[in-house]
Amino acid sequence: MWQRFYQAWLKKRLKDPEYGFLFEPPEDDAVVCFDCETTGLDPKRDSIISLSAIKIRGTEILTSESLNLTFQPQQTVEGDSIVIHRLRNMDLSEGLAPQEAARRFLQFIGSRPLIGYYLEFDVAMVNRLIKPLLGIPLPNTQTDIAELYSDLFYQPWFQPEHEVFDLSFQGIRTRLELPGLGQHDAFNDALMTAMMYVKLRHLQETKHTSATRSSTT
Repeated sequence: MWQRFYQAWLKKRLKDPEYGFLFEPPEDDAVVCFDCETTGLDPKRDSIISLSAIKIRGTEILTSESLNLTFQPQQTVEGDSIVIHRLRNMDLSEGLAPQEAARRFLQFIGSRPLIGYYLEFDVAMVNRLIKPLLGIPLPNTQTDIAELYSDLFYQPWFQPEHEVFDLSFQGIRTRLELPGLGQHDAFNDALMTAMMYVKLRHLQETKHTSATRSSTT
């Protein structure tokens, strides 16, 4: 109920009717997993340097229907960021202007649900770009992999007090027995997150089926 009212509130405040498609029913049953690489971890100060998004339909990860964008840097990319993302200032010189990149991202995702790992950060970074265009933040429904994982595996009554429940990217990947993809970049991280999502949804459905069978016997 609350989500429906919030969507209506956002739609009334949409600045550009060209983006009304963000409030239409999705054109297919796909969801979109995306990841941003940034100059740092401060959504108010840092900027996106690359973004990848991949569609998922059911259990199929549609790598052939992916979006891969590099951005013209809005600030100098420093050494630490270069080491992590392997993108130098010269590599980004041919990137898209941020507003053009935002338009392409919005056209790609449409009104589909969004998936990500600690998605709040990536959404905050994207919102900085799209608010000048739309006057509103992303209206799409959002699912965080870390929350899905926690819902499935965190059992406080079995969790030793001295142990921290591991919600790290690598911790989740290892627990789900998924292979690592090597290089840390937006596409590989989006693909790895998509694999986590498909595995977690399968485990959710298996758990639900088992619970249903138990309740009927």
